[in-house]
Amino acid sequence: MTSPDLATPEATGLDIGPVIFVTAQLLMVLAVAMLIPAALDLISDNGNAGAFLRCFAVTGMVGLFAAIATRNRLGGPLNVRQAYLLTCSIWTVTPAFGAVPFMLGAPGLSFTDAYFEAVSGITTTGATVITGLDGLPAGMNLWRGMLNWLGGLGIAFIVMIFLPVMRVGGMQFFRTEGFDTMGKVLPRAADIARSLLWVYAGLTAIFLLAYTVAGMRPLDAVVHALATVATGGFSPRDASFSVYPGMGEYLGALFMAVSSLPFILYVQMLRGQPGPLWRDAQVAGFLRLLLVAVWGVTLWKVLTSPMPLEQAFRESLFNLTSILSGTGFFTGSFAGWEGPAIMVAFALGFVGGCSGSSSGGLSVFRVQLAFAALASQIRQIRSPHRIAPIRYAGRTVAPDVIDALTFYITAYVLLIGVGTILMTLLGVDAFSAV
Repeated sequence: MTSPDLATPEATGLDIGPVIFVTAQLLMVLAVAMLIPAALDLISDNGNAGAFLRCFAVTGMVGLFAAIATRNRLGGPLNVRQAYLLTCSIWTVTPAFGAVPFMLGAPGLSFTDAYFEAVSGITTTGATVITGLDGLPAGMNLWRGMLNWLGGLGIAFIVMIFLPVMRVGGMQFFRTEGFDTMGKVLPRAADIARSLLWVYAGLTAIFLLAYTVAGMRPLDAVVHALATVATGGFSPRDASFSVYPGMGEYLGALFMAVSSLPFILYVQMLRGQPGPLWRDAQVAGFLRLLLVAVWGVTLWKVLTSPMPLEQAFRESLFNLTSILSGTGFFTGSFAGWEGPAIMVAFALGFVGGCSGSSSGGLSVFRVQLAFAALASQIRQIRSPHRIAPIRYAGRTVAPDVIDALTFYITAYVLLIGVGTILMTLLGVDAFSAV
């Protein structure tokens, strides 16, 4: 699959040929991936392999013919408009094909439900419409984990390669950080993509081994490892991590936190530059926020319930890490949380993990930058004639970064508001709708 660089923002022409070509390549990758759960179902002899083989044929042919038709169209770097269109294409077209196995095989979903499941998987959202996951064919549960894994990898690529140039949500702040400062290590977008792939796959292998040693059955270990590194949250169990209390919860919390940090810092660490990981302001902010939230909820649960300290800490650590990272796994008594605990969880869900990972939410970077901008504005009000530049991690933040950040947060909050209203109109209670 090609990993195209981006042209300068001034290039504004819109030729959809390159977008179709890259999307077609992604469809061929998706088709080949379908052979893995097909093989598992063949070995399991559960009668579900045929659905994956039919989907492989259809998806592969569509991708192959589209790639052949546009093979000469990717003659240079994508411009910004094409990058926007490609990003939209990735999150709309690929789930349509990824949804077909859910329709043709077990659990036999409708197109709406199947598309929801595939979009949730590829965007690493983690919401599911499927019940009875424990009885689902092994290949189908593996496919759900693979959708998470592929989607998380795609998010990491887009965040590090596309968004800084597209100036989305203040990510242009990382353009110099990601392409100039690290240019000696990773000079091109293709190099970044390859390095991210190795880090992503390596973390997956480590998580898989650790989950297996902790006592997870093989399929659970594989799917949980795929979903953890992607912060995706798809589990092959209806009870999620509640099936593996104790060590499983501690490992899950650790690995979700690891997966919420910027992947590019791991690349630098493996290249002999561990300093950026330990000095990164976003990483420090993420860890401080998580520790304060975990100990606060732990103390509240100990003081208001007969729950032992270790259990309260373990459940708080796992569930709050899952929420802050945007993963969506759960364990223990989380479904019954209320009062201050659920409010803390709600606030962490807004913040999310670090920019440069596959985590959801606003991201720690944007929240930190928003508070830095607020502090600068307050200083300006107190001393109107004082020049108070906004600084983050020792660097002055350009006005265009603040403008993009303001638009992003405004749109984020507005979409939550509109979505909440629409869901309440459909009969969902207000708290659940939010």
